[in-house]
Amino acid sequence: MTDIDPAPRPAAAQGCPAAHPDSVPLAGLEYQQTPSELYRGLRGEHGSVAPVLLDGGVPAWLVLGYPEVSYVTSHDELFARDSRRWNQWGRIPPDWPLMPYVGHQPSVLFTEGAEHRRRAGVITEALGGVDQFELARDCRHLADGLIAAFGGSGRAELMSGYAHALPMLAVVRMCGMPHGGAETRQLVEDLRISLDAAEGDDPVAAYARVGERIHRLVRDKRERPGPDITSRMLTHPAGLTDEQVVQDLISVIAAAQQPTANWIGNTLRLLLTDERFALNVSGGRLSVGEALNEVLWLDTPTQNFIGRWAVNDTQLGGRYIRAGDCVVLGLAAANTDPQLWPEAHVGAENSAHLSFSNGEHRCPYPAPLLADVMARTAVETLLERLPDLVLAVDPDELTWRPSIWMRGLTALPAVFTPVVV
Repeated sequence: MTDIDPAPRPAAAQGCPAAHPDSVPLAGLEYQQTPSELYRGLRGEHGSVAPVLLDGGVPAWLVLGYPEVSYVTSHDELFARDSRRWNQWGRIPPDWPLMPYVGHQPSVLFTEGAEHRRRAGVITEALGGVDQFELARDCRHLADGLIAAFGGSGRAELMSGYAHALPMLAVVRMCGMPHGGAETRQLVEDLRISLDAAEGDDPVAAYARVGERIHRLVRDKRERPGPDITSRMLTHPAGLTDEQVVQDLISVIAAAQQPTANWIGNTLRLLLTDERFALNVSGGRLSVGEALNEVLWLDTPTQNFIGRWAVNDTQLGGRYIRAGDCVVLGLAAANTDPQLWPEAHVGAENSAHLSFSNGEHRCPYPAPLLADVMARTAVETLLERLPDLVLAVDPDELTWRPSIWMRGLTALPAVFTPVVV
């Protein structure tokens, strides 16, 4: 592992490179509603690696090609995760909106080499202790409770009332937190702000509140361990400190809740708007599985991931990347790379997408399996309980959250014959 200064020096002292003259801002309505069109345009103009500007005009590289994203994520010795390498720190204010993504924390997300393998191993074993059959049973029970809350009305807003609520409740239970209440709801809202801030939100303050809540959870589980992810991390032979467990739990909870919620919502949208599924959704388990996988290719919840930092001067996709440059992984763009799908038809039966990333820093096994259990159970249970579920608005009226990082609907209104669950 390359040595890293504990405190980043001012960018000017590092020979901070200027933004590329053709850099494209990673913002705007086009990103929010039709990002695939923007990726296509960037690819046509810049190739597989495009110069972009993050919030505040901060330069970075967006990797659009499937082979290039795979290369970056498979070569940690060239593109590493410790953000203290960044050559732009001198121009980043403390309240920068993307600070929760890039501000170095003692978390598994920023570790490298043997330390990363140690920390990821703890998470893997803690998640491995979750019984997938019990999780599916719990998710069905949670789904029934949520459906019961709106089933008698014949109307529902499925994003806030179902897609976000179910994985939140499931993750809370798996981690050993109290199952409900205002504090849990605030935790989920703060996670949402941290990952997907809307106008007027303060993601830095929200992230701090998330840390405070998880600190309390870890203290409680030190005193009273139980059959949960948090307790298994605390008692693991690797001997992580409380602070390390806190930081890694935040990563686990954030990765499990918001992306899974949007996976559920995006899949429901596909099932309710695409005529290929219209004849089959009621109890059609195969169709649900196909829809879940197709969403990971075409509307993956994590659109872009920041990031990796170049360890040395190098080349990627014909671009000269300087040491310390930030590289943003364009997971959504890579999944729809025309080199991968030359006929512009994504094969939904294929599972080689990059939605869970790739390489040593991909989502640790069995996290994708647990996410699949939550998402599949949520979608199937809803369609079984409400077999005549339809959209309450025209599909063109659905809007996406204003985020270049996460892909999720602002709302998914639906109507159905009232039921008593």
